[in-house]
Amino acid sequence: MPLPVSDRIMTMRLPLSKDNGATIISVYAPTMTNPDDNTEAFYNQLPSVLSGIPRTDKLLLIGYFNARIGKDNDKWLLVMGKHGIGKCNSNGELLLAMCSEFELIVTNTMFKQKNERKTTWMHPRSRHWYMIDFIIKRCRDKMDIHSTRAMRGANCWTDHRMLKSKVAFRIRQKHNRQGASKPTKLNTAKLSTISHRESFVQEMDSALTQWEGKESSPPEEKWAALQQIIYNAAKTYLGKPDRKHQDWFDPKKQELQTLTSRRNHAYQSVANQEHYIHHCSIQRCLQIATKTQSCTEVSLVGKEGSGAAESC
Repeated sequence: MPLPVSDRIMTMRLPLSKDNGATIISVYAPTMTNPDDNTEAFYNQLPSVLSGIPRTDKLLLIGYFNARIGKDNDKWLLVMGKHGIGKCNSNGELLLAMCSEFELIVTNTMFKQKNERKTTWMHPRSRHWYMIDFIIKRCRDKMDIHSTRAMRGANCWTDHRMLKSKVAFRIRQKHNRQGASKPTKLNTAKLSTISHRESFVQEMDSALTQWEGKESSPPEEKWAALQQIIYNAAKTYLGKPDRKHQDWFDPKKQELQTLTSRRNHAYQSVANQEHYIHHCSIQRCLQIATKTQSCTEVSLVGKEGSGAAESC
C-alpha cells in the first residue's frame, strides 16, 4: 500500500522475491515561484526518506521535480548521462547534489533521442518545452532501465507529457553456503581378503576400546561421536579407493585388431594393384620406344647400303 510521507512525498514497496523488494518514491517538488523555505524543507525531507530504504532494495524515484539539470555532465559524470537538454537552474543543482550523495542517476539523460522525447513541460509564456520530470535510479542498477522517454499524442492536451520508462529488475540470487563436505569413499575392496578383514576388526576394536561415552550425554551426541570414531578408523585402515577410468579398448581388442588387419590388407592390395598397372604402362612404353628405335636404325642402314651400290 502507498504510504504518504508528506503532501509532496509518497512511498510504496513492492515485493520482488523472498529477500528483495522495489521501493517507489513519488514526489511533487516546489516550483521556482515557491518560497525558498519550501524548497529547502523538501530537499531536507527527501534525503531522510532515501536513507531509510534498504540498500538491497531496487529504487525508483519518480515525479515532478520542477528542476532543470541541463546537458553539461562534466561535473556530474556519475549522476547524469550525455543526453540532457537546456541549462541547469538552482533546483537542478539541488537535485544533482542529492543524486550524487546517494549514488543515483537520472535515467532521462541516458538515451540518445529527439528533444521532443526528452522534454515533459511547456512554459506557458515562452511555449518552450523543458525537461523537469525525472525517473531516477541507483547507479548500480542503471542497466535495469531499457528506455525512458516522454509520450506524445495524448487524447487530452495539457502542458505536460507523460513520462514512460521500461524497467526489468535484475534480482541477485543468494548463494547458500556449502554445507559439510560429504564423507570420503573408502576402499572397501580391501576387505575381500580374510587377512585384511581380520586386521580391520582388530583396528576397529582398538578404536572402540579407547572411546568412552559420557553417560550424561544425549543419545544423539553419543551416536554422532560413535559414528565419527568408526569412520575415522575405517578411513585410516582402508584409505581411499584407487581411481580407475574404465578402459574400453581391452574388451574390443580382438575386434579392433581384425578390423585393422583388414584395412591394412585392403590398402596393400590397392597399392600393389596401382604399382602393377604403373609397371605395365612403363613396360609398354619401353617396348614401343624400343620398336621405334629399331625401325629407325634399320631404315638408316638401308639408306647407307643403297648409296654404296650407286657409287660402285
